Amino acid sequence: MNWFKTGLLLAVLTGLFVAIGGLIGGGTGMLIAFLVAAGMNVFAYWNSDAMVLRMYGAQQVDQSSAPQLVSLVRELAGRAGIPMPKVYIVDNPQPNAFATGRDPEHGAVAVTSGLLHILNRQEMAGVLAHELSHIKHRDTLTMTVTATIAGAISMLANFALFFGGNRNNPLGFVGSLALMILAPLAAGLVQMAISRSREYDADDLGAEIAGEPMWLASALERIHNKAERVINVDAERNPATAHMFIVNPLSGHNMDSLFSTHPSVENRIARLREKARGMQAEPAPRSGPWG
Repeated sequence: MNWFKTGLLLAVLTGLFVAIGGLIGGGTGMLIAFLVAAGMNVFAYWNSDAMVLRMYGAQQVDQSSAPQLVSLVRELAGRAGIPMPKVYIVDNPQPNAFATGRDPEHGAVAVTSGLLHILNRQEMAGVLAHELSHIKHRDTLTMTVTATIAGAISMLANFALFFGGNRNNPLGFVGSLALMILAPLAAGLVQMAISRSREYDADDLGAEIAGEPMWLASALERIHNKAERVINVDAERNPATAHMFIVNPLSGHNMDSLFSTHPSVENRIARLREKARGMQAEPAPRSGPWG
């Protein structure tokens, strides 16, 4: 059902984009808008992973430099049935993690130094399994496309407002003005809705990959409590990447509302507890830092 919802929301984004193109230049504008969007998506498809990793100063690690982390990722990737992704560490005090890559064959997982300092091995397994589920589901590609289209809608709407649209369009001046103003807002809301949907699915599959839903629930509680008190400077400078992280890295965004890129941590933990009851899972130990 979530994949149907995601497809429907992507169709809404596409419709908004085409509509803005039509307002600017009629049929020709729609064609130009489509070509621009295609070009942006092709560029994002091939380059988004490297751009994000570079943006956060992520350093790739291997078996010799981070043996415990790499071994755990390899074990979980085997359970998930995907190729071994590249593993990165981001020197950042905020505990967090994200996945990137256009497909499972080019996947990468990144964890912050702050995350390594507060989690035990089981909680880390829950977090990594969540990120690997994003790779398995190709959420990294879905969210790249979503962010690209939403950004293009905002760009076209600003262009139309500044230069004026097609005066012969059937909506008239008032309708055109309303669409130019509301389309970027609607695109942002759709992008956030898709992100929240994919997070719930990643929690669900991640719990199955790890084998214990409460490992992830325990990790989310710890990460949320700590992340609220630690500013992620790089994320604040690049808020468009917030949807990639396991918890929202931005300050002041912890509500499960239309304007959040993530479901509330409380809702996610409640769902994981319900899943744990169904799987007869035991709570994760609360002691033992990640080595």
